Amino acid sequence: MGLRWRLILASLVFLVSLVYALPSVPVIGPALERVLPSSKINLGLDLKGGIHLTLGVDVAKAVSNSLALAGQDLRRMAQDEKIIVLRPRLVGGTTLEFILPRAENESKLREILARHFPQLNVAQPQTGEGGQLRYVAHFTPGEVKRLEDMALDQALRTIRNRIDQFGVAEPDIRKQAGNRIQVQLPGISDPRRAVQIIGQTAHLEFHLVREDVDPGKAVLPPGVIVLPMLEKNPGQQAAEGRIALEKDAMLTGEDVADARPAFDNMNQSYVTMSFNARGARIFERVTGESVGRRMAIVLDGKVYSAPVIRERIGGGKASISGNFTTAEAQDLAIVLRAGSLPAPVSVLEERSVGPSLGQEAIDSGISAALVGAAAVIIFIGFYYGVSGLIADLMLCFTMLIVMAGMGAFGATLTLPGIAGIVLTIGMAVDANVLIYERIREELRLGLTPLAAVRAGFDRAMVSITDANLTSIIVTVILYQFGTGPIRGFAVTLGLGIVASMFTAIFVSRAIFEEWARHCGPKGLSI
Repeated sequence: MGLRWRLILASLVFLVSLVYALPSVPVIGPALERVLPSSKINLGLDLKGGIHLTLGVDVAKAVSNSLALAGQDLRRMAQDEKIIVLRPRLVGGTTLEFILPRAENESKLREILARHFPQLNVAQPQTGEGGQLRYVAHFTPGEVKRLEDMALDQALRTIRNRIDQFGVAEPDIRKQAGNRIQVQLPGISDPRRAVQIIGQTAHLEFHLVREDVDPGKAVLPPGVIVLPMLEKNPGQQAAEGRIALEKDAMLTGEDVADARPAFDNMNQSYVTMSFNARGARIFERVTGESVGRRMAIVLDGKVYSAPVIRERIGGGKASISGNFTTAEAQDLAIVLRAGSLPAPVSVLEERSVGPSLGQEAIDSGISAALVGAAAVIIFIGFYYGVSGLIADLMLCFTMLIVMAGMGAFGATLTLPGIAGIVLTIGMAVDANVLIYERIREELRLGLTPLAAVRAGFDRAMVSITDANLTSIIVTVILYQFGTGPIRGFAVTLGLGIVASMFTAIFVSRAIFEEWARHCGPKGLSI
């Protein structure tokens, strides 16, 4: 590439870097928000403050729920084959029991189990009264392990979706040993609300109300459950009544496609929902068959409302009312949109990092970077003369590119990231030292300034490229397999390596060649 085009490209990179770096400068960034890109460098938990959570996922409950669903599926499939299966129920959370009243259907049931439920270990049935067969089944060890891993992964995705909708910049969410999830949320001003959103199971179901059953009875008819019903008046705490429902849910939150907060004519908050295609069909069919009955909306085992179905409801839309505050409606909409957790989640550890600690860390890190940069700039300028001043300019250019890169990608700056920037300063100067010493050697051999510059850059380039290539490989490995702070270090170091190679080899060479063409008899100051 010709000298002119090198200078033009360097100028364009400088202007673009300036555009993306300026919004992150505290003094002038806010004043330029309307004319420059809004992306800027985010501060990590150790610099900005926030909360650190360790969550425990009850994967055993997820396995138990899956086993219960397998029992319901078995009953439905058997019914399709004209086979009656009675009372599939869980025992101890790990065992499924069900009864086959007609022993002559045993072979057909075995065929259904082998074809559709290979994940179940079914013991030999025991003969009971009237010749009915009692079966006991449990998941295979491989299926238990798969369900546990899937529950942990699904919980991780759901928590990440909720936090993304909560509006936290650059959260750090990752799995840990022992069915745990670590969450770091920088800049959170309301930790209680964040914990509630993250930990809420948000299991949504729609049940028909049994008006003919007294919820206060000690013995309930088969297929009936009694759940608490929230009765909340505006400005008051919720009180709980009780209501009898059909045990089997007619629809669940898995079919909710979207949820949004809204206001009614009385300016009370509620949540509107829209179902996917499957949910819309089921909702329309069930409401059409149940006109005049009440439909209970159950969230995490509590009935929030139980309106009367006046007519068939088409269009796949419904709502949840309960005299919510605006914040409660917003949070409920968030968890419904993000999906329900596959298992209960508990907060095992919660730590808060105050902004004062973050500010102290910022001040210390910036002071260290400034002292290190000042020492390097003074030494290089004194030792190499005018060439040292060029190296100092290239160092400033390198730092500008690093800031611009972090701002453009919305990267998070952490204390290890500041350490990566300090290390970049040393590595950028090291490339200049290699080049300058090569140029000195060529000048001692009697080459003209222009020939010495070209030979020095060509011969030093091999060493610089090899050294930086190995560093980039290590940086990629750190980013791929590291976590939170380690990744922050890898991001700043990787950007610094790329930027320093660009400025030291590309931009600096263009400046030196132009200088060597016009340096005159005094030669280069190196």
